[in-house]
Amino acid sequence: MEDDSKPLLGSVRAGESYTDSLEPRGRRAFHVEHRNIVDDAPQERVSSEASIMSSRIHYYSRLTGSSDRALAPPDHVIPPAEDIYVYSPLGTAFKVQGKDGASKNPSIITIFAIWNTMMGTSILSIPFGIKQAGFTLGIIILVAMGILTLYCCYRVLKSTKSIPYVDTSDWEFPDVCRYYFGAFGKWSSLIFSMVSLVGAMVVYWVLMSNFLFNTGKFIYNSVHHINMSDSDFGTNGSERVICPFPDTHHHGSNVSVSLLYVSGGNSSTAVFDRWWSKTNTIPLYLIVLLFPLLNFRSASFFARFTFLGTISVIYLIGLVTMKAFRLGFHLEFHWFEHTKAFVPEFRLLFPQLTGILTLAFFIHNCIITLMKSNKHQENNVRDLSLAYLLVGLTYLYVGVLIFASFPSPELSKDCIEPNFLDNFPSSDVWVFVARTFLLFQMTTVYPLLGYLVRVQVMSQVFGSHYPGFFHVLVLNIIIVGSGVLMAKFYPNIGSIIRFSGATCGLTLVFVFPALIHMISLKRRGELRWFSAVFHSFLIVLGVANLLAQIFV
Repeated sequence: MEDDSKPLLGSVRAGESYTDSLEPRGRRAFHVEHRNIVDDAPQERVSSEASIMSSRIHYYSRLTGSSDRALAPPDHVIPPAEDIYVYSPLGTAFKVQGKDGASKNPSIITIFAIWNTMMGTSILSIPFGIKQAGFTLGIIILVAMGILTLYCCYRVLKSTKSIPYVDTSDWEFPDVCRYYFGAFGKWSSLIFSMVSLVGAMVVYWVLMSNFLFNTGKFIYNSVHHINMSDSDFGTNGSERVICPFPDTHHHGSNVSVSLLYVSGGNSSTAVFDRWWSKTNTIPLYLIVLLFPLLNFRSASFFARFTFLGTISVIYLIGLVTMKAFRLGFHLEFHWFEHTKAFVPEFRLLFPQLTGILTLAFFIHNCIITLMKSNKHQENNVRDLSLAYLLVGLTYLYVGVLIFASFPSPELSKDCIEPNFLDNFPSSDVWVFVARTFLLFQMTTVYPLLGYLVRVQVMSQVFGSHYPGFFHVLVLNIIIVGSGVLMAKFYPNIGSIIRFSGATCGLTLVFVFPALIHMISLKRRGELRWFSAVFHSFLIVLGVANLLAQIFV
């Protein structure tokens, strides 16, 4: 009788939504009473053939429990999707759309969905990472990291297919980790997935503080007709580029320093500077705006604005193109020696770029869900590869143009900031529009990230997405508090991105995909020495990537 209480349709988790699984092996059978069917013909009764079919399936379901697949109903017994109905206790039945009627996307939509998902805040730090590695080495590392992360993502996508005798149609990568490594795999994948999400939220808080500060500063200076052209250290001319910290090559030691200017004795300007500080007041002002949004039960309202991410990235690409065209290219190749205005082509600080790129190419924890909506499943590998190619070309385009067009020898290439928008003055109208776009986009995405964190943490710890207001309140205080502290004391998004990227990438990008593949090959007796050496190298690479962030 226990089986009778189970639903006909198994619940399949797709991202944060739940869809009905209409795969033959995922259907649950129960007795169909002769009742009216709500469809095109409301008075139509269940046919005798359908009733016999239901009784037959009901008989199979009595033979075994749901965990025993030996006596599960064979596929030819399961009625086709067009004959499946959900029956209510009132006797009416509603027709269910089968998998052919489910929402499926063509390849082009799937490719751009992956591109849009990966295009995050990391794009702002790519020029900084190339500067830290050196121009030539930076390009080589970007291409190499793209290929390696693509292969590991491919291994994640194929991981569910390597498990025999188990229906994995509704599995995600944490389920695969649990299958191979037990509770350790489940909790470690959850924890490191949280690192990527919380790290992204911290970066968002730092960037929103930055964008809100510069946006407010632009508006205040425009209203009061204050000319800031001579207050920042930078180039002259219509296309100004500034160096916020001209006296140091290591910006991390000066991250708490704000852009200062002489107020000329204007008391109102001095008051504005005191109450509109990028590190002292703006991070606190954001609490009033964003903290209430995190406590919403549902994030569906904010999901409507996800298209702004695509618009922001397209605008950034256009902005970078325009700036590069107007500034021109400024390159000199010094392979190992460091000059006053140019950096070597090969630098020992290159692990900073690998850490940034690990997060920039990170989509491994949700790639299975994204590819389920692909209309042509046989093209999954091709579409994934094209998506990674598109992402890599976008990063390469932005990184190379910003680095190459940075005006040297007037300014040293070492002045390129972790957020390359900081190299343009707040009075730049085109950059002001970009900051405003990104500020509004991040304001809508931040609650979505908080919702994802809440769902994953609360469902695992308390078994409910919203166990209570107090539980959600405490979690949100921790998340917001971490963002405020980092925005105040260490607002260096380059370091935050590379540490969070290397940390979550250790397990979800390198270790778990490589280990799972080797274990599955070993169990089938197909593991060869070359495969073992290569995948062991991937594990060592992930560990080295994380450790290197500490020493550079």
